[in-house]
Amino acid sequence: MRDRRACIAIDLGAESCRVSLLRWTDGRAEITEVHRIPNGPLQRGSSLHWPIETILAGLEEGLRAAARKAPEGIASIAVDGWAVDYVRLDPAGHPLRDPFCYRDERTIEPKLKADDLLPPGEAFLRTGAQPLRINSIYQLLADDASVARAPWLCLPEFVLHWLGAPRVAEYTNATHTGLVDLATGDWAGDIFAKLDLPLEAAPRIVAPGTRLGKLRGPLATLDAYHDTELIAPACHDTASAIAGIPANLDTTAYICSGTWSLVGTLIAQPITTPEALASRYTNQGAATGGFCFHTNVNGMWLLKQCMEAWTSAGRNIGIDELVRQAATCASSFTINVDAPPLLLAGNMPARINEQIIATGQHPIMDVPGNEPLFARMIFESLAARYASALADLEQMLHRKLDRIHIIGGASRNRLLADLTAQRTRLPVECGHPESSTIGNFAIQLASSEEPGGRVTAEGVRRWAGLLSTPVHESSIH
Repeated sequence: MRDRRACIAIDLGAESCRVSLLRWTDGRAEITEVHRIPNGPLQRGSSLHWPIETILAGLEEGLRAAARKAPEGIASIAVDGWAVDYVRLDPAGHPLRDPFCYRDERTIEPKLKADDLLPPGEAFLRTGAQPLRINSIYQLLADDASVARAPWLCLPEFVLHWLGAPRVAEYTNATHTGLVDLATGDWAGDIFAKLDLPLEAAPRIVAPGTRLGKLRGPLATLDAYHDTELIAPACHDTASAIAGIPANLDTTAYICSGTWSLVGTLIAQPITTPEALASRYTNQGAATGGFCFHTNVNGMWLLKQCMEAWTSAGRNIGIDELVRQAATCASSFTINVDAPPLLLAGNMPARINEQIIATGQHPIMDVPGNEPLFARMIFESLAARYASALADLEQMLHRKLDRIHIIGGASRNRLLADLTAQRTRLPVECGHPESSTIGNFAIQLASSEEPGGRVTAEGVRRWAGLLSTPVHESSIH
């Protein structure tokens, strides 16, 4: 790299938002997390919202801390985050209200009405996106008339806009809305019209790696930010995470394991067969071409919700200790981790026991000392679901996969990796727990090398390899 200034990656997570700094030391890139703020939806009456002003305040604090740590200056900032949620804007570009959380149930009725106009099979064939109730298309339909025609931005692109970028939708993130035409890669205008959604409210779509101009506003007065460029990475955190895998994914499956588990692989052409629809697989834009073809599986949300319930009851146990104790427990039975009640918040041990009873098994007593039993059952159930999802995947691909690459927070969970290897009969490699940040930086650096910021698979993979190393491998037992 000729430009030895630092770079910043902002990663918006449903549980925490992070600001990470990449600096060059003796010719080597070093990444440090400089700021992390807790995040989570807030219940306001009957609705769930994201506290956008709190998020922005935390990000500003992190960006100021990064400036203090990088006297050489900041070359670029890029933002990735979770998909489907968005911010409605007033004429000045400010939020009209806190954005809704995708778990809010306001989309139930609009989804049913939309299905009459745009049947799920047709929606899947046109957009490649699994027609899930949480998708932006149904959230937009759920908005009340007072804001329904106001411009909107998905959350990562909104943060870039807050920093000074124009109003855009990055392609990988846009494909999660359920409103992008597979054939053109642009907004499906006829779908907007059919559902009476104003096309003019949608931002223009740009490619991953697009340079969006300079940082503006109060932060730009700091010396470190006097010439900082804003870059759209793969704004969807999963697309950035997959871009952070240095391996060639032609025959490798990925599991992005966090709050959700995304199980799939990269494909060159979308798969929109009835089997893919029935198996709940989706086609989402990849950072360097092709598609991330995966299914959503409930993830570490289950354990996190259990831990919150136990903490409220005065039973505090850390995740590392819980995994260690769960590894000593006997092999457990499994439940359907995707059962609808397990997608909801609150009282998770009781919800899990309801599912256990439905399988004909005796419930796990929710008493002190039994926490590892719950954890073991959750890990066994996740591994079993991963195996069934990968079996469906191989059938649709008409070929076998030769290994699995796990990324995300749960990549540090060796027990889950071992159980996944046992259930799938495939070797499991655990990559970087912050793979979204690695991919974010890899796209920034690749963009800086290419005219116009157009990134290539080779360039992104090369940078990902320089920035990350695998944590461990789990072999088949």
